Amino acid sequence: MSYNIIWDKKATNFLYKIDYILAQRIIKYIKEFAQEPRKKQFKKLKGKDGFRLRVGEYRIILEINYTNKSIQILKIGHRKNIYER
Repeated sequence: MSYNIIWDKKATNFLYKIDYILAQRIIKYIKEFAQEPRKKQFKKLKGKDGFRLRVGEYRIILEINYTNKSIQILKIGHRKNIYER
């Protein structure tokens, strides 16, 4: 029952810029989330479309399409500045 992961360019660019170990931790968390999205804790964004996942001090902004069984990773960043436009 795994969901397909679609990576946005902003998200992949961020992963290339950060520490390798941290990037691997985030990728592992996303892959686990894609296996069973309802088991992990995620929240709806206020005033915006999409959801957020927490990985330590980092946030993953994503959209879930239940009919196509896909998760689009829109943006990844530090909790201080992830919500800025």
